[in-house]
This record gives sequence, structure tokens and C-alpha cells, in this order.
Amino acid sequence: MQNQTMEIEMPVVIVGAGPAGLATSACLNKFSIPNIILEKDDCHASLWRKRAYDRLKLHLAKEFCNLPHMPFSSDLPKFVPRVDFLRYLDDYVINFNIAIRYNRYVNNASFDVNCGKWRVTVTDNTSNADETYLADHLVVATGENCDPYIPMINGLENFEGEYLHCNKYLNGRPWYDKNVLVVGSGNSGMEIAYDLFTWGANTSMVIRSPVHYFTKEMVYVGMSLVKYISIDKVDKLLLIMSKLMYGDLSKYGLVRPKEGPFARKFSGAGRSPTIDVGCIKWIKKGKVK
Repeated sequence: MQNQTMEIEMPVVIVGAGPAGLATSACLNKFSIPNIILEKDDCHASLWRKRAYDRLKLHLAKEFCNLPHMPFSSDLPKFVPRVDFLRYLDDYVINFNIAIRYNRYVNNASFDVNCGKWRVTVTDNTSNADETYLADHLVVATGENCDPYIPMINGLENFEGEYLHCNKYLNGRPWYDKNVLVVGSGNSGMEIAYDLFTWGANTSMVIRSPVHYFTKEMVYVGMSLVKYISIDKVDKLLLIMSKLMYGDLSKYGLVRPKEGPFARKFSGAGRSPTIDVGCIKWIKKGKVK
């Protein structure tokens, strides 16, 4: 006898219980619009809770990162540490009575023209039971960094050392006095390289593409000004500040893009500048190569 698939009707189904999914649900709840979040993990904000390194803080000032209808506490520092951000999200779920169904893996979502609703097929990972949700509206809030990616590298399968994605990295303690190569110069790559160095690892980096580098304070200035003056003027100011701070970084292998940081972010490239938490100082001194 086959198990019947449970069908659940809901005006709005949200896929993903990260900050975006939680914010969407809270806003709908403010207008008394029934909704439910489907989350494949056993907790909300799993990327921050399970797959983030110890020293991580919000790279942007807290006034740019609070979710709708609930500002951060004034007691928190400008750049909120990971543990405090998680407490904030936990409080957010409680305060807005957000309904989340955990351990729900979405297999498929398609619009059913016969009933005029979104048909979302789901597996409950705890019981292997199948569920179907019929929704008037579907919100996909799975994020851009939810799935780890390790590129195909010739010889990696025969590499005798350890390799891992940054979502498995906690701190540099296990790599004291070891040779470590960090692939990538985004925010995670640059901060992990710095963390490895401070833990005593012999750290090197591979950087593929041109990237803008700024301190958190520079980005704060830029994000504050972009509300009042044009993007090109903000970009010019940030580039002047960066050059005064760092000088010419091209001789260290750090090449700036031709397009300004905010123009590049809002263009088709969509690439954010990298925030320097202290690594560039050691790159310039030859300690991080």
C-alpha cells in the first residue's frame, strides 16, 4: 500500500530560513498574511550557525544589516559578531511568530495551471514522508552562498594533504606551522588567510580576478553617502581613500578593477568589494604571499 502524499494549502510558501526568508515571513505576518517557511536544515540561519568561521562578524555596519521592523540593540558593536547576530535572529523568529518547517527538502516547485497555484513537492528528511504544498505565491530565499563549490583542480584527487571548503573552516589552530594555500580573495578568503596567519600558518593565496579592497570603515562611509550623492562620485572618493591607505597594490598581485566598487556591485558583475580586516598589511610585508 502506497503512502499518500500530504497536501497543504498556504497563501505563501517561502523556501529557505536564512535572513531573507525570515524577513519575508515577518513582513507578511505584519499584514496577517498566512505563510510558512520550508527549511532543509534542522535550524534557521544554518549558514551562520553551522558553516561560518569563529572570528566572523558582519562585514557591514549593523544599521545596514538589521531585518525589517527590528533594529539591533544599541548595546551591540557597530560590526556585530556572529554569535550576537544569531541571538538576534533567534529573537526575530520568536518576536514575529515565524512558522518554519525544518528538515524539509524541496524536490520541485512548478506552477500548476489547472489549479492556478504553485505546487511545491517536499520530502521530510526525518520521516522520509512526502508533502505537497499548494501556494498562491512562492518566494525562493535560498541565498547565493548556500551550496559549497570546490573547482576541479588537476591532481586534487591524489593530493596527500587536507583540503576543504571554507564552510568547514572554524579557525587556524589545526594548521599551525603548516603550509596553507587559500584559493579566492573574497571576504571569506581574505579573512581566513588573515586568521591562518595569526594562528601561525605559512599562508599563501591564489587570486584570479581584479578586486577592490577597502576597510570596513571605508565601506561604511560609501554606503552612508550613496543615499545622497551619485555612485560615480562615491566610487571616486572610495578609490582615493583606498589608494591613500594601501598605495599601489598591483606589485603584490592585488589588481583593482577598472570599474568603481559600487558601479561594479550594481552592474551585471554583481561583485562586492573585499573588506580588509588586516590581511593586506601582512601581504605587503611578505608574510602572506
